[in-house]
Amino acid sequence: MGTVTIGVSIAVPEPHGSLLQERRAGFGDAAALGIPTHVTLLPPTEVDDADLPAVEAHLTEVAAAGRSFPMRLSGTGTFRPLSPVVYVRVVEGAEACAWLQKQIRDPSGPMARELQFPYHPHVTVAHGIDDAAMDRAFEELADYEAAWPCTGFALYEQGADGVWRKLREFAFAGGAAVVPQQAAPVDRGTIPSR
Repeated sequence: MGTVTIGVSIAVPEPHGSLLQERRAGFGDAAALGIPTHVTLLPPTEVDDADLPAVEAHLTEVAAAGRSFPMRLSGTGTFRPLSPVVYVRVVEGAEACAWLQKQIRDPSGPMARELQFPYHPHVTVAHGIDDAAMDRAFEELADYEAAWPCTGFALYEQGADGVWRKLREFAFAGGAAVVPQQAAPVDRGTIPSR
């Protein structure tokens, strides 16, 4: 019996996902092309192969309790010096992401685990590259904006080649949220950086 490395995330849809993935690769992040653009709900976690059916059943329950919500990205942030990461900020939908990740990591479930850092939803655009490239990512994407209705999340598996591949999508069963016609102005002071 073997183990697999899994993760759960909200995919950033097209055309935003490809654009941010290409920008990440352009900043010199060699892992970029093997990582679909996403907001993490469960970071890389090793589980036994035999536990995958229980994992999928648990995620089905979480999705059934979930409800679509508006997601909006705006501007950049960084976890430096704690962690060598530059990201695009989640300025709408962060509370829903926090609720989802807590349900996924439920201590009584098959994906119970502690986090290395407090949960902070974000979209990584540079990781582990030199400081000059990190600064460039932070500056060049400072005005980036994207919005979409989040209707579910997906389970991914990391292959031996380091590439993350989608195993299954989980759609929310709780109905659709109303997405406002015009996004509210961004208050750059509401999302703290780490």
